[in-house]
Amino acid sequence: MPTQPKPNSLEARDVQSVIHGLTNLKRHLDRGPLVMDKGEGVWVTDIHGNRYLEAMSGLWCITLGYGQERLVAACAEQMRRLPYYPLTDHRGHSPVIELAEKLIEIAPVPMARVWFSNSGSEGNDCAARMAWYYWNAMQRPERRKFLAHRQAYHGNTIATASLTGTESTHQGFGLPLPGFLHVRCPHFFRQAADGETEEQFATRLVHEVEALILKEGPETIAAFFTEPVLAAGGVIVPPATYFAKLQKILKKYDILLVVDEVVTGFGRLGDMFGTTTMNLAPDMIVCAKGLSSAYAPISALLVNNRIFEAAVRQSDQVGTFGLTLTYSGHPVSAAVAREALRIYEEQNIAARARSLEPVLLGGLGKLLDHPLVGEVRGLGLLAGVELVRDKTTRRPFERGANVGRLCADHAQRRGLIVRAIGDTITFCPPLIITEEEIAELLARFRAALDDTAKELSQASSLQI
Repeated sequence: MPTQPKPNSLEARDVQSVIHGLTNLKRHLDRGPLVMDKGEGVWVTDIHGNRYLEAMSGLWCITLGYGQERLVAACAEQMRRLPYYPLTDHRGHSPVIELAEKLIEIAPVPMARVWFSNSGSEGNDCAARMAWYYWNAMQRPERRKFLAHRQAYHGNTIATASLTGTESTHQGFGLPLPGFLHVRCPHFFRQAADGETEEQFATRLVHEVEALILKEGPETIAAFFTEPVLAAGGVIVPPATYFAKLQKILKKYDILLVVDEVVTGFGRLGDMFGTTTMNLAPDMIVCAKGLSSAYAPISALLVNNRIFEAAVRQSDQVGTFGLTLTYSGHPVSAAVAREALRIYEEQNIAARARSLEPVLLGGLGKLLDHPLVGEVRGLGLLAGVELVRDKTTRRPFERGANVGRLCADHAQRRGLIVRAIGDTITFCPPLIITEEEIAELLARFRAALDDTAKELSQASSLQI
C-alpha cells in the first residue's frame, strides 16, 4: 500500500498547505452562499445573472436537466386532478399503480412489489426495516446486523447514517448504531497493497468480508448494502471481479443483498440500472433521485418475491404492515416519475450515457498529465478526479489543506459547478448533456486545475 505520512509529522510545506486551506475556507465563507435563480438544460443562473454549467445534476439527481416541460405539465395536471391521497387501508390511486407496474416491468432482476417513500435515505431505511421484517418472518430474529462499505453513502436517517461509512456522518452523532458494520472500501488506487493486482485486491477484500462474517456469526447478519459505484464516496468503481466474489460469499451464508441505486439508477452508468452494469442479483433495490429527475420528491424500494411473501406472512401475524409514511407514493410525485420514465425510454437515455462515456471519461483522462491529477475513474456519465500531492507515490494532500474545495471554488469562478469529496472532484452531469457541453466542461475544469496549481505554488512562499 502507498506510504502515508505520519499524522503528527508535518513538513513545513504541509503546514503551509493547512494554513492555505484555512485561508481558502475563510474566503469561501466571506463570499457567502451561491443562490440560484433559474435553470435551462445543463445550465443554471444565479441571482446576479452569472451562468454556470451544472456538472453535478444538483445533488446527483436532476438527470433530465432543467426546463423539462413534460414533467412540469405532468405535475400540474396531477395537482388539479388529485393532489393527494394516502396508500393506507387498502386504498391507492392510478399514478402510483402505473408507476409501480412500470418499475416492476423494467427492473433489472425479477422483482415482486414496490414500496414508495420520499428520499433515498427513507428508501434505504425502509430496506433495512424490511430485512429485519423478513428475518423475523423466517423465525430468525437474531439476524439483525448489517454490512456496508467504508466511504459508502446510504442516507441520513439514524439507520442509514449508520449504514453510511463516512466519519463525518458518525462523529458527534453517536453513530453508527450497534450492529452496523463496515468493510474496506473497494478502491484499488488507495487500498491496494504494493504489487497487488486488481484480481488479488478483489480476492483479499472478499476474504476480509468473509472473516468479518465468521467473526460476528453468519446467523447474526441480516443484509449487505452496496452501491454499484460508490458515488458520494468519491465515485469508487470496484474491481471487475469484486461483486461476483462478494455475491458468492453472501449466498454461501444466506445474507440478503440490497443494492442502493439512488445515484446509479435510470441510465447514469450506461444501463437503466447499475445492477445490470455491475452484474448484481439483489433481493432489494432502492432508487430515488433520477426516478423523477428531482422534479418531485420520491423514492422506491423494489423487493423480490422472497421478501414479499415473507412480509405478507408476517403482516398477517402482526395484523398490519407498519411501514406507513404520509407521503408514500404521493400522486403528484408518482405522476412526475412515470412521465420521467417515459422520457428515459423514448429518448434512450441510458444508451446516450453509454455513448458519451468515452467523451467525458476520455477527456478527463487526458488530465492525467496535470501535476495535480492522480487518478481518473468512473462509468457512464459519473466520474471522479482525485487530486494528489505526489503523483509517483500517490501521496494525498493533508486534510486541512482543503485542496479539493479550493479546486471546486476555482471551477465555480470559471462557471462550472462540481463537487469536492475530500480531494476528489466529482462529475455527474445531466444525462441530456451534449458533446459540445462536455467539451466546455472539460475546458473549464482544466482551467480550474491550473488556477489551483498556481495558488498552491504561491502558497509555498507563505511565512510561518
